[in-house]
Amino acid sequence: MVKASVTVSADFVLSDIDRRIFGNFIEQMGRQVYGGIWEPGHPTADEHGFRHDVIELVRELGVTIVRYPGGNILSGYNWKDGIGPREQRPRTLDLSRYVIETHKIGTNEFIDWCKVVGTEPMLAINLESQGFQSALDYVEYCNHKGGSKWSDLRIEHGYAEPHKVKVWCLGNEPDGWWQIGAHSAETYGRLAAETAKAIKWIDPDTQLTLAPSAARGMPHYGEWERIVLEDAFDYVDFICPHMYFKNDHNDTAEYLAWADQMDGYIKEIVAMCDAVAGKRRSTKRIMVSFDEWNIGARWPIEEKKAPRGKWPERLPLIEESYTVEDMLLIGGAMQALLNNADRVKVACFAQLVNCIAPIMTVDGGPAWRQTIFWPLSLASKYGHGQVLRQVVDSPSYSAKTWHDVPYLLSTVMHDASTGQTVVIAANRHLAEEMDLTVNLKGLGASRGVVETHELANPDLKAVNSVDHPDNIVPRKLDSVSVDGEVLKAKLKPASWNVIAIR
Repeated sequence: MVKASVTVSADFVLSDIDRRIFGNFIEQMGRQVYGGIWEPGHPTADEHGFRHDVIELVRELGVTIVRYPGGNILSGYNWKDGIGPREQRPRTLDLSRYVIETHKIGTNEFIDWCKVVGTEPMLAINLESQGFQSALDYVEYCNHKGGSKWSDLRIEHGYAEPHKVKVWCLGNEPDGWWQIGAHSAETYGRLAAETAKAIKWIDPDTQLTLAPSAARGMPHYGEWERIVLEDAFDYVDFICPHMYFKNDHNDTAEYLAWADQMDGYIKEIVAMCDAVAGKRRSTKRIMVSFDEWNIGARWPIEEKKAPRGKWPERLPLIEESYTVEDMLLIGGAMQALLNNADRVKVACFAQLVNCIAPIMTVDGGPAWRQTIFWPLSLASKYGHGQVLRQVVDSPSYSAKTWHDVPYLLSTVMHDASTGQTVVIAANRHLAEEMDLTVNLKGLGASRGVVETHELANPDLKAVNSVDHPDNIVPRKLDSVSVDGEVLKAKLKPASWNVIAIR
């Protein structure tokens, strides 16, 4: 049996939790929008065509903010094609997937959907091919109260009140060769700075995200961040890294260590931001909006796009089935975000429905939860209050690309308003049970266990499906006790656990 311990104190707080860390991301890709959130004629569809079985699952998932419209579609996307009477909207080529974009869903419909769900919208701006003026027009259309060209057009379209979108993304992966109008660091940094400056003039309450390198493995990683931050530092609020995990070698221990790589990536990119702040002698701190993160699609590249020359209206793409192994990694990555809550203020799991998603649907049929739905949902349900600093004592292992990986991955949160303390504990040992001790100093005596949830299954390749949607669900964790300020639990091998005490 593996023995591990955690010590926390009510006096040592890492950070308040920004609830926007439990966000998500949708774009017009595959069946995510068309057949995912929007399917007129579906038995659960409302008068707007929104699927309410999906809406209920999104609410259960606890999504607090949603990024739209991209993603890779963004660098060829013109937001003006997606407003006004639906029958007058153009059909355009989506070069990111070789499909026709009908624009049946656009900005206003997305805002409507967010209101129905009860989540906050985050809008992305196409700086790559649409540029500066289109960005300013977009913010004016959405956020200005009226009396100007674009705000009056919004009113004409039936939206008298401004949408008041707070968070805006300045492009998407602009250094990627796969984008239309890819930029150098110098051209993107200058464009982002001037755009951000003018957007703040239109609406000073906006928060703006700056794009780092598209991936940690890009050859100019580090240098790109320095250049764009030095140009745009004064005008932006967040830097927005992306990370997609892979299990190319079918090595579970290596795969689960991606959570530690994500933690390291966050610390690296924060250090880059603070280096620029230090050079400027500035007390300002750029925060992190981790607005794309997930397991990378395991499909070959030719199956991520339509065949050239065909141009279908809709094409099912990368509808991945997720396993218990995937569930454990997603839970660990969610902990990496929470354990850096002092700098990570927004995060968007990519994506929401059908495409590499926690929610799946059948056209005209049911919707169901994938395995990865559960750690995302439970983290949002219990992620209130503050993240506490930890002293962790755990044996570790070495993976191929990340060494000294502790078998215990832990997160401790406390909500003073309710008196609830929540421990998230993952046992990443694949064969041995873990004997866990958590010392809760200053957090009260004679506390009782409120709820427990265990995510585990001996078959690490098990999945949920339309025929077996509840194959993998949370179970009660029985082996938990609290004696004064000491919590003890026994955790199954390869398990992700939530313990709430009050």
